[in-house]
Amino acid sequence: MIINSVGVNSVHGNGYSVEREEFDGEYMLIFMKSGGVFQIDGKTEKAENDSVIIYDRTAVQKYGADGGLFIYDWICFSTDGDADFVDSLELPFNRLIHYVDGEFIGSTIRNAASEFYSTGQRRAKMIDALMKTLLIRVNGCVPARGAVQQNADPHYSVLVELREKLYRNPQRKWNVDSMAADVNMSRSYFQHIYSELFGVSCISDLISSKIEKAKELLTETSCTISQVAAMCGYDNAEHFMRQFKKNVGVTPTAFRKKS
Repeated sequence: MIINSVGVNSVHGNGYSVEREEFDGEYMLIFMKSGGVFQIDGKTEKAENDSVIIYDRTAVQKYGADGGLFIYDWICFSTDGDADFVDSLELPFNRLIHYVDGEFIGSTIRNAASEFYSTGQRRAKMIDALMKTLLIRVNGCVPARGAVQQNADPHYSVLVELREKLYRNPQRKWNVDSMAADVNMSRSYFQHIYSELFGVSCISDLISSKIEKAKELLTETSCTISQVAAMCGYDNAEHFMRQFKKNVGVTPTAFRKKS
Protein backbone atom coordinates (compact mmCIF):
# COMPACT_ATOMS: atom_id res chain seq x y z
CA MET A 1 0.00 0.00 0.00
CA ILE A 2 1.31 3.46 -0.91
CA ILE A 3 0.16 6.87 0.32
CA ASN A 4 0.24 9.45 -2.47
CA SER A 5 -0.92 12.39 -0.36
CA VAL A 6 -2.43 12.92 3.07
CA GLY A 7 -3.95 15.67 5.18
CA VAL A 8 -4.85 15.90 8.87
CA ASN A 9 -7.35 18.36 10.33
CA SER A 10 -8.02 20.09 7.03
CA VAL A 11 -10.38 23.01 7.77
CA HIS A 12 -12.58 24.88 5.29
CA GLY A 13 -15.34 27.40 5.78
CA ASN A 14 -19.00 27.37 4.84
CA GLY A 15 -19.47 27.23 1.08
CA TYR A 16 -16.50 24.95 0.51
CA SER A 17 -17.14 22.21 -2.06
CA VAL A 18 -15.21 19.71 -4.14
CA GLU A 19 -16.08 18.11 -7.46
CA ARG A 20 -13.37 15.81 -8.70
CA GLU A 21 -13.71 13.81 -11.89
CA GLU A 22 -10.07 13.29 -12.86
CA PHE A 23 -8.40 10.15 -11.62
CA ASP A 24 -4.86 8.85 -11.31
CA GLY A 25 -5.76 5.31 -10.40
CA GLU A 26 -5.87 6.09 -6.69
CA TYR A 27 -8.37 5.66 -3.89
CA MET A 28 -9.36 8.40 -1.45
CA LEU A 29 -10.43 7.95 2.17
CA ILE A 30 -12.12 10.85 3.98
CA PHE A 31 -12.68 10.82 7.76
CA MET A 32 -15.20 13.44 8.86
CA LYS A 33 -14.64 15.49 12.01
CA SER A 34 -17.58 17.81 11.39
CA GLY A 35 -20.80 17.92 9.44
CA GLY A 36 -20.60 17.61 5.67
CA VAL A 37 -22.73 16.85 2.64
CA PHE A 38 -22.00 14.32 -0.10
CA GLN A 39 -23.59 13.76 -3.49
CA ILE A 40 -23.95 10.01 -3.92
CA ASP A 41 -25.85 8.47 -6.83
CA GLY A 42 -27.55 11.80 -7.46
CA LYS A 43 -28.76 12.11 -3.87
CA THR A 44 -27.60 14.44 -1.11
CA GLU A 45 -26.48 12.65 2.04
CA LYS A 46 -25.33 14.24 5.28
CA ALA A 47 -22.29 13.02 7.17
CA GLU A 48 -21.71 13.92 10.79
CA ASN A 49 -18.47 13.54 12.71
CA ASP A 50 -17.01 10.02 12.87
CA SER A 51 -18.12 9.14 9.36
CA VAL A 52 -15.90 7.72 6.62
CA ILE A 53 -16.16 7.40 2.87
CA ILE A 54 -13.71 5.58 0.61
CA TYR A 55 -13.86 6.57 -3.04
CA ASP A 56 -12.69 3.98 -5.51
CA ARG A 57 -10.51 4.76 -8.50
CA THR A 58 -13.34 5.78 -10.83
CA ALA A 59 -15.89 7.53 -8.59
CA VAL A 60 -16.93 11.14 -9.12
CA GLN A 61 -16.25 12.92 -5.85
CA LYS A 62 -18.73 15.60 -4.81
CA TYR A 63 -18.75 16.83 -1.23
CA GLY A 64 -18.52 19.98 0.87
CA ALA A 65 -19.49 21.96 3.96
CA ASP A 66 -22.92 21.77 5.54
CA GLY A 67 -23.53 25.26 6.87
CA GLY A 68 -20.43 25.49 9.05
CA LEU A 69 -16.77 24.55 9.21
CA PHE A 70 -15.78 21.51 7.17
CA ILE A 71 -13.11 19.58 9.09
CA TYR A 72 -11.70 16.27 7.93
CA ASP A 73 -8.68 14.00 7.53
CA TRP A 74 -7.96 12.43 4.15
CA ILE A 75 -5.62 9.99 2.45
CA CYS A 76 -5.12 9.36 -1.26
CA PHE A 77 -3.56 5.93 -1.71
CA SER A 78 -2.70 3.22 -4.22
CA THR A 79 -2.69 -0.53 -3.70
CA ASP A 80 0.80 -1.15 -5.16
CA GLY A 81 0.20 -4.83 -5.86
CA ASP A 82 -2.22 -5.30 -2.95
CA ALA A 83 -5.39 -5.12 -5.04
CA ASP A 84 -6.35 -8.64 -3.95
CA PHE A 85 -6.12 -7.56 -0.31
CA VAL A 86 -8.42 -4.58 -0.89
CA ASP A 87 -10.84 -6.71 -2.90
CA SER A 88 -10.95 -9.33 -0.14
CA LEU A 89 -12.27 -6.76 2.34
CA GLU A 90 -15.34 -6.07 0.18
CA LEU A 91 -15.35 -2.44 1.30
CA PRO A 92 -18.50 -0.41 0.55
CA PHE A 93 -16.85 2.07 -1.80
CA ASN A 94 -18.49 5.41 -2.54
CA ARG A 95 -20.85 5.05 0.43
CA LEU A 96 -20.89 6.86 3.75
CA ILE A 97 -19.99 4.66 6.71
CA HIS A 98 -21.43 6.16 9.89
CA TYR A 99 -20.44 5.74 13.54
CA VAL A 100 -16.92 4.45 12.97
CA ASP A 101 -14.34 4.01 15.72
CA GLY A 102 -13.31 7.65 15.45
CA GLU A 103 -10.52 7.64 18.01
CA PHE A 104 -8.76 4.72 16.36
CA ILE A 105 -9.34 5.93 12.79
CA GLY A 106 -8.07 9.42 13.60
CA SER A 107 -4.97 8.24 15.42
CA THR A 108 -4.10 5.79 12.64
CA ILE A 109 -4.38 8.51 10.01
CA ARG A 110 -2.14 10.78 12.12
CA ASN A 111 0.42 8.00 12.41
CA ALA A 112 0.23 7.37 8.67
CA ALA A 113 0.77 11.07 7.97
CA SER A 114 3.77 11.10 10.30
CA GLU A 115 5.31 8.15 8.47
CA PHE A 116 4.52 9.72 5.08
CA TYR A 117 6.62 12.76 5.93
CA SER A 118 9.37 10.81 7.68
CA THR A 119 12.66 9.65 6.19
CA GLY A 120 13.00 6.49 8.26
CA GLN A 121 14.34 3.31 6.72
CA ARG A 122 11.14 1.46 7.53
CA ARG A 123 8.85 4.17 6.21
CA ALA A 124 7.36 2.07 3.38
CA LYS A 125 6.70 -0.92 5.63
CA MET A 126 5.10 1.22 8.30
CA ILE A 127 2.84 2.95 5.77
CA ASP A 128 1.80 -0.40 4.32
CA ALA A 129 0.99 -1.78 7.78
CA LEU A 130 -0.91 1.32 8.87
CA MET A 131 -2.98 1.49 5.70
CA LYS A 132 -3.95 -2.17 5.95
CA THR A 133 -4.84 -1.73 9.61
CA LEU A 134 -6.90 1.36 8.77
CA LEU A 135 -8.88 -0.39 6.03
CA ILE A 136 -9.48 -3.46 8.18
CA ARG A 137 -10.77 -1.29 11.02
CA VAL A 138 -13.05 0.72 8.72
CA ASN A 139 -14.38 -2.52 7.29
CA GLY A 140 -15.01 -3.75 10.83
CA CYS A 141 -17.31 -0.78 11.40
CA VAL A 142 -19.62 -1.90 8.60
CA PRO A 143 -22.58 -3.87 10.01
CA ALA A 144 -22.78 -7.48 8.96
CA ARG A 145 -25.64 -8.33 6.63
CA GLY A 146 -28.82 -8.40 8.66
CA ALA A 147 -27.15 -6.69 11.62
CA VAL A 148 -28.85 -4.13 13.82
CA GLN A 149 -28.28 -0.63 12.47
CA GLN A 150 -25.64 1.05 14.57
CA ASN A 151 -27.34 4.39 14.94
CA ALA A 152 -30.62 2.73 15.94
CA ASP A 153 -29.28 0.59 18.76
CA PRO A 154 -29.31 2.20 22.22
CA HIS A 155 -26.29 0.18 23.33
CA TYR A 156 -24.02 1.18 20.45
CA SER A 157 -22.11 3.98 22.18
CA VAL A 158 -21.27 1.92 25.27
CA LEU A 159 -20.19 -1.02 23.14
CA VAL A 160 -17.96 1.21 21.02
CA GLU A 161 -16.39 2.51 24.23
CA LEU A 162 -15.80 -1.04 25.41
CA ARG A 163 -14.28 -1.99 22.07
CA GLU A 164 -11.88 0.93 22.33
CA LYS A 165 -10.90 -0.30 25.80
CA LEU A 166 -10.11 -3.74 24.39
CA TYR A 167 -7.77 -2.31 21.79
CA ARG A 168 -6.16 0.18 24.17
CA ASN A 169 -5.69 -2.36 26.96
CA PRO A 170 -5.14 -5.83 25.45
CA GLN A 171 -2.99 -6.74 28.46
CA ARG A 172 -6.00 -6.81 30.78
CA LYS A 173 -7.46 -10.18 31.68
CA TRP A 174 -10.63 -9.72 29.68
CA ASN A 175 -13.21 -12.47 29.33
CA VAL A 176 -16.86 -12.60 28.32
CA ASP A 177 -18.09 -12.06 31.88
CA SER A 178 -15.86 -9.06 32.55
CA MET A 179 -16.77 -7.47 29.22
CA ALA A 180 -20.49 -8.00 29.85
CA ALA A 181 -20.17 -6.57 33.35
CA ASP A 182 -18.35 -3.51 31.96
CA VAL A 183 -21.45 -2.58 29.95
CA ASN A 184 -23.94 -3.90 32.54
CA MET A 185 -25.45 -6.61 30.33
CA SER A 186 -26.15 -10.28 30.79
CA ARG A 187 -23.54 -12.60 29.30
CA SER A 188 -25.82 -14.05 26.60
CA TYR A 189 -27.34 -10.72 25.51
CA PHE A 190 -23.93 -9.06 25.42
CA GLN A 191 -22.49 -11.75 23.14
CA HIS A 192 -25.52 -11.55 20.86
CA ILE A 193 -25.61 -7.77 20.48
CA TYR A 194 -21.82 -7.42 20.15
CA SER A 195 -21.78 -9.82 17.21
CA GLU A 196 -24.74 -8.11 15.58
CA LEU A 197 -23.26 -4.63 15.84
CA PHE A 198 -19.66 -5.38 14.87
CA GLY A 199 -19.98 -8.50 12.75
CA VAL A 200 -17.49 -10.39 14.92
CA SER A 201 -17.70 -12.19 18.26
CA CYS A 202 -16.36 -10.43 21.35
CA ILE A 203 -13.74 -13.17 21.87
CA SER A 204 -12.53 -12.95 18.26
CA ASP A 205 -12.29 -9.17 18.62
CA LEU A 206 -10.39 -9.56 21.89
CA ILE A 207 -7.90 -11.88 20.22
CA SER A 208 -7.53 -9.41 17.34
CA SER A 209 -6.71 -6.63 19.81
CA LYS A 210 -3.96 -8.76 21.35
CA ILE A 211 -2.54 -9.79 17.98
CA GLU A 212 -2.47 -6.19 16.69
CA LYS A 213 -0.65 -5.06 19.83
CA ALA A 214 1.77 -7.96 19.47
CA LYS A 215 2.53 -6.97 15.87
CA GLU A 216 3.28 -3.44 17.02
CA LEU A 217 5.62 -4.63 19.77
CA LEU A 218 7.39 -7.12 17.52
CA THR A 219 7.93 -4.41 14.92
CA GLU A 220 8.79 -1.47 17.15
CA THR A 221 10.62 -3.00 20.14
CA SER A 222 13.33 -5.53 20.94
CA CYS A 223 11.23 -7.22 23.64
CA THR A 224 11.53 -10.98 23.86
CA ILE A 225 8.65 -13.18 22.73
CA SER A 226 7.82 -13.93 26.37
CA GLN A 227 7.76 -10.21 27.18
CA VAL A 228 5.52 -9.48 24.20
CA ALA A 229 3.18 -12.27 25.28
CA ALA A 230 2.92 -10.84 28.80
CA MET A 231 2.37 -7.30 27.50
CA CYS A 232 -0.54 -8.59 25.42
CA GLY A 233 -2.22 -10.36 28.33
CA TYR A 234 -1.09 -13.93 27.74
CA ASP A 235 -0.21 -16.11 30.72
CA ASN A 236 2.38 -18.09 28.80
CA ALA A 237 4.42 -17.63 25.63
CA GLU A 238 3.40 -20.99 24.14
CA HIS A 239 -0.28 -20.05 24.04
CA PHE A 240 0.61 -16.68 22.56
CA MET A 241 2.78 -18.23 19.83
CA ARG A 242 0.08 -20.73 18.85
CA GLN A 243 -2.59 -18.07 18.66
CA PHE A 244 -0.35 -15.63 16.79
CA LYS A 245 0.53 -18.22 14.12
CA LYS A 246 -3.11 -19.26 13.77
CA ASN A 247 -4.19 -15.66 13.11
CA VAL A 248 -1.20 -14.26 11.22
CA GLY A 249 0.03 -17.37 9.45
CA VAL A 250 3.61 -17.17 10.74
CA THR A 251 5.28 -17.38 14.14
CA PRO A 252 6.08 -14.19 16.07
CA THR A 253 9.77 -14.71 15.36
CA ALA A 254 9.19 -15.09 11.62
CA PHE A 255 6.93 -12.01 11.62
CA ARG A 256 9.64 -9.97 13.34
CA LYS A 257 12.25 -11.04 10.79
CA LYS A 258 10.01 -9.96 7.91
CA SER A 259 9.21 -6.59 9.49
